[in-house]
Amino acid sequence: MSGTIHILGLILAGGLARRFGGDEVHAVDKARLILAGRPLLAHVRGRLAPQVSALALNANGDPDRYRDQGLPILADTVPGYSGPLAGVLAGLEYARTQGGHTHVLSVPADCPFLPQDLAARLAGAAAPGGVACATSGGQRHPVVALWPVDLADRLRQALVEEDVRKVGVFLAGQPLALVDFAVEAIDPFFNINTPDDLDAAAAFLSKGLAPAIQA
Repeated sequence: MSGTIHILGLILAGGLARRFGGDEVHAVDKARLILAGRPLLAHVRGRLAPQVSALALNANGDPDRYRDQGLPILADTVPGYSGPLAGVLAGLEYARTQGGHTHVLSVPADCPFLPQDLAARLAGAAAPGGVACATSGGQRHPVVALWPVDLADRLRQALVEEDVRKVGVFLAGQPLALVDFAVEAIDPFFNINTPDDLDAAAAFLSKGLAPAIQA
């Protein structure tokens, strides 16, 4: 990509965490789960913050529960827990109001081992006006992606008028670059969906397979 880009890092914590017992009435704050003595959010933030110009958190429900983080808290701007695309839209629309941000880098709040060169590699691969998405081990990670802010109106149309909910379906209609990250000791996009995953992540850290990074 030519030219200068300015990236807002967006941590997606707006889901219901159903496999941890969450539902539409009582969403579980997966970002608050403790991994190696620190909330998952702290692990993600520690890896993402040095790579971007600013951070924001997409979270639904009472925003006060995250006020201690000192981050802008962005609720979905479309109703009904519409999935990560709604969180991305909230980030794009927020970035547009702030001025200066050309892109949003979305990452889930349950991926504590993000690559430290994630933003640079996605930015280097993205075509003008296009999205760049991470892959590893033969799998796409569509919510780990760099989105141009100018895509906000098109994404809102897809969500509200076309009822698109799956990130992959939306990306199929956009210029898309795929950037592969090596799986070495662990997959850098290992995500925590279940209590067993949380235990596995703790084991990775205790064995030194994924160094902890402080926020």
